[in-house]
Amino acid sequence: MIIVSDLHKRYMTDHGPGPWVLQGVNFTIPPKVNVGLIGRNGAGKSTLLGIIGGIDYANRGHVERRCRVSWPMGFGGGLQGSLTGRQNAKFVCRVHGHEDDMAERLEQIQAFAEIGSFFDEPVKTYSSGMRSRLQFALSLAFEFDVYISDEVTSTGDAAFRKKAAAAFKNLANKAGLIMVSHSEGTLKQFCSAGIWLHNGQAHWFDQIDDAIKAYKESIAA
Repeated sequence: MIIVSDLHKRYMTDHGPGPWVLQGVNFTIPPKVNVGLIGRNGAGKSTLLGIIGGIDYANRGHVERRCRVSWPMGFGGGLQGSLTGRQNAKFVCRVHGHEDDMAERLEQIQAFAEIGSFFDEPVKTYSSGMRSRLQFALSLAFEFDVYISDEVTSTGDAAFRKKAAAAFKNLANKAGLIMVSHSEGTLKQFCSAGIWLHNGQAHWFDQIDDAIKAYKESIAA
């Protein structure tokens, strides 16, 4: 279960505090419920996802995680650019206490990322797509109760997107998902519930179709 309470977020600009991106956001995500975040560009979807995943922080309010939550899958941050993909993967394995089966996990990460010899090259030489592939593969290598994703199924070529979608489907059968996607088909494929972000507020819908409908009506208006 993830409980978001009175979340407020805005960023500093050259002229001082910017407008509120999130303003008094409240919702609870039950265990093993797959949720899609929906809203206009700039509505705060990625910001909210980052806060839930622990890579960003709120100005006010808090997130209570009563489960193991992944970092945002495909998120390029958290990788040390001067280290190779393999060295980054080894570090993550150690952080998660997987010294004993590290070789097996490294093999899994390398195979899924499909970046070939670049796995042994510094991450700073990677394209953004390669970084996303590696981060996605890293996320899959460890077990979480909830996986969070920001447009990760749109990464890479058609073959990789198909593989990512298959991996997501497998995750959906055993864990919860929180995802951002601009593809209505992807949201319907993987999500049962929806959160529509509008004017800094979060509106919970038990059915993803209802969240998409509310979003479309707001655009039409």
